[in-house]
Formats: sequence, structure tokens, C-alpha cells
Amino acid sequence: MSEVTVRFVGGPAHDLVRDLPAEPDGGPPARWVMRHPRGEGPVQGGPDHLYEREGPDGGGAWTMRFVRTDPLGVSE
Repeated sequence: MSEVTVRFVGGPAHDLVRDLPAEPDGGPPARWVMRHPRGEGPVQGGPDHLYEREGPDGGGAWTMRFVRTDPLGVSE
């Protein structure tokens, strides 16, 4: 499976850069739920942060824009 570099914009993961699985079109998934953006906190628990694919940023990465934060389990 190939990966694509993504920069998160807004929300708790602002400016975080990560590799995500690439979709068939070469971009990241249309939506991505992130529970612990900085790798902090317990393995379980905490809110879910929803991001949506935006587009290539011109520097070789894609951007994903913050949409909202939901209580634990709402996005599952």
C-alpha cells in the first residue's frame, strides 16, 4: 500500500505532518479521524478530531482541513 504526505491545517493537529494511506487517485482519504494528534494521552479515551482532504499544497504534500471535534465514539 502506498502512502502520501499530509499536513493538517487547523484544530489540535495544526501543522502536523504525517504519512497516510493513499487512495487510488493518489491523494489521502477524503476524511480522516484522529484521536491523539501529537501521540499524547492514553491509548483509549479522548475526543475524535475530524479532518477532510483539501488538496495538494504545492510542496509535495496534501492538506487536510480541520472540521470538528466529537466526543469519544461518536465518529465510530
